Amino acid sequence: MQAASAPAHFACPVDVPIHVVGGKWKLILLFHLLEGARRNGELLTLVPGITQKMLTQQLRELEREGIVMRTVHQASPRRVEYAIVPRERERLRVLLSALCAWGRCWAYDTGAVIASGA
Repeated sequence: MQAASAPAHFACPVDVPIHVVGGKWKLILLFHLLEGARRNGELLTLVPGITQKMLTQQLRELEREGIVMRTVHQASPRRVEYAIVPRERERLRVLLSALCAWGRCWAYDTGAVIASGA
């Protein structure tokens, strides 16, 4: 991640999402957050294979990038939810919709299996 005082430089427009939301987990987390705010435990259940440590790290990075917001509800017991910030919601919906369509076509063509409910 770039410091706030030094603007990031990218090779081309495709490099931006690779840098900001690339990696094994971020797009999957955003896919589930598009459905609405989620608690930590919900995300652990929805994303098989992710550890608590990795989930926390990925959510913090998305928060630092201004894509996800963390809300702490002071009710007892304390509850923390993560959600996509409003200004990014539609942009991410378009991006993820295109990726999902491509993924379904590729899976169909190759015989790959996509988990049910995804």
